[in-house]
Amino acid sequence: MVLIESAGITDVGRKRPHNEDSLFIDEEQNLYVVADGMGGHAAGEVASKLVVETLRDYMQRFEEDEDAEELEDADESLSKEANRLLSGILLANRGVFHVASSKEKFKGMGSTVSAAYFTDDALILANVGDSPIYVIHNGSIEQLSVTHNVISEQVAIDPEAAHQIGAQYRNMLTRAMGIEETVLPDITEIPYYQGDMVVISSDGLTDLVEPEEILDIIENEKPEKACKILVDMANECGGHDNITVITLKVNAIKHQSGGIMGMVSWLMSPLKKLLN
Repeated sequence: MVLIESAGITDVGRKRPHNEDSLFIDEEQNLYVVADGMGGHAAGEVASKLVVETLRDYMQRFEEDEDAEELEDADESLSKEANRLLSGILLANRGVFHVASSKEKFKGMGSTVSAAYFTDDALILANVGDSPIYVIHNGSIEQLSVTHNVISEQVAIDPEAAHQIGAQYRNMLTRAMGIEETVLPDITEIPYYQGDMVVISSDGLTDLVEPEEILDIIENEKPEKACKILVDMANECGGHDNITVITLKVNAIKHQSGGIMGMVSWLMSPLKKLLN
């Protein structure tokens, strides 16, 4: 059993007429989600809200009934809990795609999704799009989500050519929720330890606030105050997008697993990302 101290905030920013971000915090399930909608007018807001609500409702089924029927999207390399999170994301994707396909005013809408899910044995992280997830461990901050946009994927293929990409394409998503009937989330399971911290945000924060700045705030402030400070920092830097952030701190662990192999898994995670 893990005890998480959590806080979350979403802010319209200084340039956008309305907020298309959504967040979800469930301290009973230890499930935390950020979704950044897109599509203009109210469509982005609809998409992000549909993503978090679908994921919330799907995961809640297993909280209420451990033997609830699961979707047939299992990945044999993942734990039961990770497969449930994966299935919830795939279900949410289909929901957004269906609404976008059936209603003209929502045509082309979509969303990112980034989720952190603590079980007794692991921290499960999953994402589609470019809303980052950072994990802070032993005073070091690392992005463990995979950024699905043009510039990040070009950097992975050819760093030199990435400099030639026009500014208008640099943040264009290569994967998003609801754009196609199927989507491929990135998902990983890592051990966690008392004192570890997690930050999930929309790019409205991380486009303007550097990881080392985030680390400094998170390490020195309680989650609720840290969220407010980070949003204020993004707004002071222009606030050109909606800003959403969830901050989490592992305060206590009743049953810690992982041991030496868990630490090896943690150390190997950056290498696994490079090889994928």
